Amino acid sequence: MVDVVCAAVDTSRVPLDSPVSDSDPSRWRLLTLLAIAELFGMALWFAGSASAPQLALKWSLDGSQVALLTNAVQIGFVLGTASSALLNLADVIPTRRLFAGAAVAGALANLPLAFSDSFAVVLVSRFTTGACLAGVYPPAMKMAATWFRTRRGLAVGTIVGALTVGKALPYLAQAIPGLSVRAIALAASASALLAAALVWLGYRDGPYAFPARPFAWSRLADVLGSRRYRLALGGYLGHMAELYSFWTWIPAFLAASEVTRLTRSAEAAAPPWLVGVLAFGVIAVGGIGCVWGGLVADRIGRERLVIWAMAISGSCALLIGLTFGRSWWVLAPVALVWGFFVIADSAQFSVLATEHAPADAVGTALTLQVSLGFLLTTITIQVVPMLVDTIGWAWAFPLLAMGPMLGIVSIRRLARLR
Repeated sequence: MVDVVCAAVDTSRVPLDSPVSDSDPSRWRLLTLLAIAELFGMALWFAGSASAPQLALKWSLDGSQVALLTNAVQIGFVLGTASSALLNLADVIPTRRLFAGAAVAGALANLPLAFSDSFAVVLVSRFTTGACLAGVYPPAMKMAATWFRTRRGLAVGTIVGALTVGKALPYLAQAIPGLSVRAIALAASASALLAAALVWLGYRDGPYAFPARPFAWSRLADVLGSRRYRLALGGYLGHMAELYSFWTWIPAFLAASEVTRLTRSAEAAAPPWLVGVLAFGVIAVGGIGCVWGGLVADRIGRERLVIWAMAISGSCALLIGLTFGRSWWVLAPVALVWGFFVIADSAQFSVLATEHAPADAVGTALTLQVSLGFLLTTITIQVVPMLVDTIGWAWAFPLLAMGPMLGIVSIRRLARLR
């Protein structure tokens, strides 16, 4: 299990069998607060993607330009997290201040999506929003870790689960008839402001807080010097190669499948809101998957959990093309199972990073991990529309299975080192 540093004992490691383990009565209340804040804060992420169909009609965007609406956030997040890791921000600035300040900045950066008539301005807005979210996602995982030790897998899984549902919320909003881009964008910004208020007013570090450290250039090298951390990172990169391409393009896959289904059969068209609701469900079900993954990982071990989750999600990537253009009763179950397992292991990669990083560099280790992972997604997200143009939707997703396959190889090596 994770070794953590007690706030009262600056450099010692707390034994796993310590009788004070996870005993603070406030831990569940604070975890709930963090989960709600993460849910609201990360609604900013997919506000542009949820508005993409309307923006595509407004500005006559092609598939690559639509992908840029998501990739601008990814690139901003990558640069934001890379800068944060290089400067040790998550280990130097108190996480409560970092989270609240970044959420407010993200809410403001998102506003041009509501008011601008320029595609270029919206791309800059999406980029800036992504950079701000670098101060929302990694710090929330570190904050949850200060309240839990023996159940850290569940705690971080709950945070990532809330993040997953938060990213899905704009798609649910998109399914509401007549809801405008402005309404989606303003709702996302308001959610982020609420997240900032919750953390600023209601959060405090737990009994296993990581002590603040002065800036040090060597901290990044110390993190990368651990072979076990590098293997955990390799598994995470395989996971991320699949995850965000799936999240970004599954709504378009569902919509294209419905069009193909109607050309093949005389069945009635599905209600116009169905694609939006199903897209929300396919992403949001991952929130349940994250909590489930945390519970199981705490019992059977993180490596075993992530190997099983990647094996199942990779299998779904291979199979879902066979459901394209078929009945919703065939397609939806595969998509929902994929949505459940594609993210069920995500939090456990973060916990593995905290296990194998120096105790005074946990924030930097988490930030570096997500920075490299999201850098990879900027490539895989752009690859999918090119595959669709070349070989069609039915064969575009199966290639994503390469990510989990390579991730399994890395985690199996880590398990052998254990």
